[in-house]
Amino acid sequence: MASPRPQNWSLRPSPREDQDEEGPVDQMISRTSCMELHYAVQEGMADHQDWMKFQSQVQTFKDCVMIFQKAWKEQLMRQAQAAALWDTEYT
Repeated sequence: MASPRPQNWSLRPSPREDQDEEGPVDQMISRTSCMELHYAVQEGMADHQDWMKFQSQVQTFKDCVMIFQKAWKEQLMRQAQAAALWDTEYT
């Protein structure tokens, strides 16, 4: 049995690969429709390098993500309730 190849964590993607692929954080944020606010936070950190100097952008981004999470939880609850209703009616 061949041993698996070890991950080479020292290799960085080429600039082309880096532009073509989103990271996992960007993928998650893009599902929330809060990406522009995320970019504003990133720009604030690049400009000021101190979270306390751009708290309004941080709070706005946080609020956006919280709204998305609340809606997501509500949708999951509705789906669970519908599945439970389906099970009781058709089993």
